[in-house]
Amino acid sequence: MAEDLQLSTGSKQEMYETLLPQIKALIEGEEDLVANMANITAALKEQFNWLWVGFYLVKKEELVLGPFQGPVACTRIKKGRGVCGASWQQAQTIIVPDVEKFPGHIACSSLSVSEIVVPVVRNNEVIGVLDADSEKKNWFDKTDQQYLEEIVASIVF
Repeated sequence: MAEDLQLSTGSKQEMYETLLPQIKALIEGEEDLVANMANITAALKEQFNWLWVGFYLVKKEELVLGPFQGPVACTRIKKGRGVCGASWQQAQTIIVPDVEKFPGHIACSSLSVSEIVVPVVRNNEVIGVLDADSEKKNWFDKTDQQYLEEIVASIVF
């Protein structure tokens, strides 16, 4: 299979509906977690051109930076700190329309204005998070939540 993506220019929902089967095809049959996370972040970055998108994985008592696309990022995040740490602690997706209004926000990049963090849950335990940042306020919504949660659920850990 050629590894080229067919990008959509329609609505956000149409973009996800075009991208989702392509992501599933990229990771289907591939057992390497890092390879799959890398391809997922690349596909999301290419389709949506967000400022930053990537994974953090739970290692001991911290989230540790995994595969990502975008500017350099925070390497380690404590449970409950920032949006990623809060998503880990609460085991739920968090959408932040304006990061300046989120108590305890960690500014890995001063360009980040809005954010969505989706927990990766296996056997009722958060084992990582998918984080996406935008340079625009109010960028992420329930459509992003629905499709990103579906993408995260498709990853074999």
